[in-house]
Amino acid sequence: MHLHTAPRRSTRSLRGQVAVVGIGEGGYWRHGQSPDPEFKLALKAILAACRDAGLDPRQIDGFASYGDDRNDASRLATALGIHRLRLATMQWGGGGGGCCAAVANAAAAIAAGMADCVVVFRALAQGEHGRFGQVSGVSTISGEKAYLMPYGVLAPPQRFAMRVQRFMHEHGVQQSALRAIALACYHHAQANPRALMHGRPLDADRYDASRWITEPFHLFDCCMENDGAAALVLVAAERARDFAAEPVYLLGAAAGAPHRAAAMAHNAPDYGSAGYAAVAEDLWRMAGLGPPDVGSVQSYENFTGGVVMALTEHGFFRPEEANDFLTVDNLLSPHGRLPLNTSGGNLAECYMHGLELVLEAVRQVRGTSTSQAPRRDAALVIGAPMVSPVSNLLLGSEAAL
Repeated sequence: MHLHTAPRRSTRSLRGQVAVVGIGEGGYWRHGQSPDPEFKLALKAILAACRDAGLDPRQIDGFASYGDDRNDASRLATALGIHRLRLATMQWGGGGGGCCAAVANAAAAIAAGMADCVVVFRALAQGEHGRFGQVSGVSTISGEKAYLMPYGVLAPPQRFAMRVQRFMHEHGVQQSALRAIALACYHHAQANPRALMHGRPLDADRYDASRWITEPFHLFDCCMENDGAAALVLVAAERARDFAAEPVYLLGAAAGAPHRAAAMAHNAPDYGSAGYAAVAEDLWRMAGLGPPDVGSVQSYENFTGGVVMALTEHGFFRPEEANDFLTVDNLLSPHGRLPLNTSGGNLAECYMHGLELVLEAVRQVRGTSTSQAPRRDAALVIGAPMVSPVSNLLLGSEAAL
């Protein structure tokens, strides 16, 4: 009989091995209003990312996505004239929990020599395929839904509101913290002509007067529903300077779920949580950096309450400090302590299931954001909170390596 001791901590890392050399979008619309089918949106975003990089699309040899994206890698490769497809990966997880993990999967494949030039993409045309995640015509249910649907808990706001209410109750978090996140997102969208809420500012009175969706979420605490596509191109770091755009390097990435995260009937041990405590530790360890080193954060807002939890679990402040830290002034670029969702985020730019947040982090490191933060050497992306598994990503400049 052999006793297994705990393994030594690995020195394996993606830090500095892979770079983003191109980003692109296929256009953003309100849900159901895209003039193009979903596959065409994906192609437009990929071609835009290739133009940004100065890359011949035929040099792509891999694709990575998440959230059950419907656009088949082999079909994309054929449409783009790619000579050989070497990689096609899809990250498990609901909605945008995998937006950062898809980038990490692409980077890992490049670092392992399984592909040389990988596109990470997300495309969505709800007028063509129906609203994402809509529950209709279901005759059989299993897993978590079997404990929820019989009682009318069908929509994400209902499910996640209970987790946020628990967190707010346990730590004394006030509605003002959620309001500050929404106001910061809308403020940044006013400087971003790509944002669907550009020209539609939000103030505190309008937020407070908006209808409840399910407490503690007002209308403006909830993400939009959109059509569109986004993409980014990754290559090995040693090739990064061969392309037209300024490269942005992967400093750290992590994904996963806490112990018993999928315990049925909303009975996980750490219920009032975004699911990021251990995942954040893994990210900081790989990057060799911490919260004080971060110049801006793009944090996935399916609902504003999840942002509060995710930021605490990444160590930016303790839960009991949320009301003092989460003020509008603290979250605005360029003078706030932590510029947040500087393109407008899911609430006010476009809900492309979080991939648009990764593109904005690239812009922040390049120094080309419409709401540029003064410190740009490290930009954090946090994927969808309160789903399982979750993921995160730290991008940085060459100076941060």
